[in-house]
Amino acid sequence: MIRFFAHANYDFIGVRRYAYMVTGALFLLSLVALLGWGLNYSIEFTGGTLVQVRADSQFAVAGVRAGLDAQGIHGAEITTFGAPGEFLIRARTAKVGSDADNTQETAAAVSTALDHVLGQGTYRINRTEAVGPKVGGELRSKAFLAIFWSFLAVLLYLAIRFEWRFGLAAIAATAHDIVLTIGFIALMRLEVSLVVVGAVLSMVGYSLNDTIIIFDRVRENLHKYKRDHFSDILNRSVNETLPRSILTHGTALATLLSLAVFGGEVIRPFALVMFFGVFTGTFSSIYIASPVLMWIEHKWPGADARGVKQAPKTSGERREPVGA
Repeated sequence: MIRFFAHANYDFIGVRRYAYMVTGALFLLSLVALLGWGLNYSIEFTGGTLVQVRADSQFAVAGVRAGLDAQGIHGAEITTFGAPGEFLIRARTAKVGSDADNTQETAAAVSTALDHVLGQGTYRINRTEAVGPKVGGELRSKAFLAIFWSFLAVLLYLAIRFEWRFGLAAIAATAHDIVLTIGFIALMRLEVSLVVVGAVLSMVGYSLNDTIIIFDRVRENLHKYKRDHFSDILNRSVNETLPRSILTHGTALATLLSLAVFGGEVIRPFALVMFFGVFTGTFSSIYIASPVLMWIEHKWPGADARGVKQAPKTSGERREPVGA
C-alpha cells in the first residue's frame, strides 16, 4: 500500500516563530472583524417570528427563500417537517421603517411572499407566534458552558493520562482555534445559529483529538528516546503522526467541501466553519500545542512524568533539565 509521508523529517519546531507571525496576523484580522462588524446572530438568539405553514402542493425551499428576501426578510430559517407541504419559517423583517420585533408586520410580509411564490389560496398559516430573545440568551450561555466544561474535562483527562503540562498546552491550542474560528464567522458574515454553534463545538472536539494523538506519540517517544532533546522528540512525534493527519484531514476536507457546495443553505454554514476548523486545528496541534508544551517543559520540567531519570549532581556540576 502507498503510505504518504512515511519517512517525513520536517523541522516543525524550528520554524515556530514564523507560525507565530501567521497566528498574530490572523488574530489581528479576527479582532478587526469582531470590532468592525460583530457577530450576526440568528433569530434563535435575537428573537423573531415563527410561522407554521401548510401548502397544498410540493414547493421549492429555494423559491420560498427568494420570495422572503424580496419582502425584506433575509436569512430566514425554513424547516420542513411532518406531512409533505408542511414547514416552519423563523424570520425577522428588515424593511426600512418596519419593526423587526413586530410579529404582525413579519407575518404579513411572510404572507405576501407566499402569495407570490405559492399562489393565493394554495396554502394556509396554521400558527404564528413570537420567539423571545430570552431563549437565545440561554442558548448562548449553555454554549459557553459547554466549551468551558470541555476545557476542564480535557485538562483533567490529560493530567491523569499524561500530566498537567500536556493539558495546559492542549487548552492553549484549542483557545487559539476558537478565537480564529469566531473571527472567521464574523469576517464571512455568517449567521450565528444553532447549526453554527454546533460546528464550533465540533471543531473544538476535532482540534482536541488531533492534539491528543500527537501528545500520545510524544509520551511514547519520551520513554523511547530518553536522552534526546525535547524539541527533537516533538518534531519526531509530529512527523510520525503526519501520514495519519494527511489522510484523516484530507478525507474530512473533501466531505466538508461537498457539503458546502451541494448541502444547501441550511448546512452550508456548518460545513464552512468546520472546513476552516480543520485547518486551524491542524495548524494549532503542530505550531501552537507543541511549542507551548516545550515552553512549559522548559519552565517547569516534568522529568518524572516523562519517565526521564535525573542524573545525580556532582560537586561543581549543574545539570540542565531535559527540554531546556
